[in-house]
Amino acid sequence: MGGLVREPAGILFFTRSDLAGIEVTPREVIEAVRQGYLALANGSSRCPTKLMMPLPDADRDAVSYSMLGYDANSQHVGFKTSYRQGNDNREKYYTVISLYDDTTGMPFALLDCDRVGASRTPATTALIAQACAKPDARSALMIGTGVQGHRTLPYLLTVLPDLDRLMLYGTHPDGIRNCIDTLHEHFPGRDVELVSDVPSAVSESDISVVASGRAAHPKVQASWMKPGGLMISVSSKGVASSALRESDYAVTTSAGQLGVTGSRFATKDGNAAIDAEFSEVLAGRAPGRRNPTDRVFAFSSGMVITDIPVAHLLATRAIAAGLGQRVRLWS
Repeated sequence: MGGLVREPAGILFFTRSDLAGIEVTPREVIEAVRQGYLALANGSSRCPTKLMMPLPDADRDAVSYSMLGYDANSQHVGFKTSYRQGNDNREKYYTVISLYDDTTGMPFALLDCDRVGASRTPATTALIAQACAKPDARSALMIGTGVQGHRTLPYLLTVLPDLDRLMLYGTHPDGIRNCIDTLHEHFPGRDVELVSDVPSAVSESDISVVASGRAAHPKVQASWMKPGGLMISVSSKGVASSALRESDYAVTTSAGQLGVTGSRFATKDGNAAIDAEFSEVLAGRAPGRRNPTDRVFAFSSGMVITDIPVAHLLATRAIAAGLGQRVRLWS
């Protein structure tokens, strides 16, 4: 009697163009990210600290990093890798995520991760704002118009519909246009005010999101915030290194990753004291602020336990649309 012949394992590949037209709403992404953080908080997911390695040739200004994690909700293990040559060079930025189904023990999908990161980052921003902004927040400022910022304003409005003043600072016309177009795609009736004076705009905002790279503006200071203000640094170099220690309350998505991607916020003795990790805030085990007048600083560093559910959502929709190519790497 012949033995069973097992078909070689394969993995579905999804390109950037495959994922570009996949429809997911801000609310769907925000909920996927929320559940990712909650599973981490209850101990059912795993998320080791990001491994980051600057390359030795300083002239190239390149960076490479990887993240590994397990998302209990989808029961998928994910590996994300990123490489970029040049700090602001979008043409030389490559990021992918591979997913493995822990219920079957089989590979599931490998995706270009650009869309994933551009979706889970503003979702995290929105959730931080919802949890940490003062209850009567009415104004929000977006600083930076790169890919991480395009969806921020509509995601903020999704969870904080009472925001009545939206401000935007940017220096790249295409980026500004993309931010405005994305806002109008989801909220056609909403206007955004373009600002040029960053210190003044921060002082007038209840929520300031800083996602600028090599900032063409003065580094944002905690002292610029009005009482009750919230500053969210999306791993931004546009924030003063003193912002964390000069705030009244400090939150981070991961204390471990703060030490890797946010080491500039530490004191000379290497201390970067925080008051709460965001997953604990979201789970209700730590407050988002102590009182309405606190100036709150939140450091947001990409977490693979948010990449995995968003990647799984996009891959599932892409499969339903008949997209992707199966490759039998292990044949």
